Amino acid sequence: MSDTASTEDRLSCRDSWFVQRSAVTASVPAPLAELLAAMGAETPPAAMRTLPELAVPVWRVRAGAALLHEGASPESVHIVRSGSFKCLKTSEDGYEQVLAFSGPGEVLGFEALSRGRHTCSVVALEDSTVFAVPLRELDGWRQRAPALDHALQFALSRQLARAGEIAEMMAAVAAETRLARFLIWMSACMAERGQSPRRLYLRMSRRDIASLLGVAHETVSRSFTALAEWGYLRVVNREVEILDAAGLRGCTRNTRGLADDGGRAGVIPPRPRATARRHPELAVA
Repeated sequence: MSDTASTEDRLSCRDSWFVQRSAVTASVPAPLAELLAAMGAETPPAAMRTLPELAVPVWRVRAGAALLHEGASPESVHIVRSGSFKCLKTSEDGYEQVLAFSGPGEVLGFEALSRGRHTCSVVALEDSTVFAVPLRELDGWRQRAPALDHALQFALSRQLARAGEIAEMMAAVAAETRLARFLIWMSACMAERGQSPRRLYLRMSRRDIASLLGVAHETVSRSFTALAEWGYLRVVNREVEILDAAGLRGCTRNTRGLADDGGRAGVIPPRPRATARRHPELAVA
């Protein structure tokens, strides 16, 4: 390789690093009351009236930018204000394992308090904003505002419950069941945020979903096709409409495989709405 090419490679790497770093920028600070509302905890009116006047830093994160880096020292605890993120670990061979998807009100980076470093990277799936509570201020803020301490406990408890739900997705043998559980889980998350539980726009790619569910990318595409042909869904690229919520929820109960009317495990059940039409758009990443 020529010296000129080596120089260009170094500049390209430097520019990529600069673009990624500059994609996380400071925004206008927000009052503490806005942070509490985002975390979803019910705060008594009396407690709201006595909140200290704290300005919570807010960061804007562009789609594709890394908010937190695996192995880095923690500086802040982040709470998602808007948008969505994926949490992932990178193995020694470079494979990125998706561990979770996070949306408004969820806490990012709290696990670093016990380890002294971030155990996973956090990447924005869309243009997003986060509250950034400095670690050096966290204990003092929790003492000055008990409502913040309560909201933080509530948010972390909710995330522990969701982590258990994600683990439950992995307990199913059939890929269609894992995907059905994921979609029901996403539907419930959307309902909690006041959004439509029936019409979902998946910010994550098929590859990200496959990584979370522990199946191949192509398997997720085939599973979307199967669920659509059975009449449970209508899928156009990343837009998913749940047509038969009861049927889709029934599919989630098949832990050891799919069964037909005869009760044989592992057999794909025929559906009244099934068609021979394939869905090439389901393969879109």
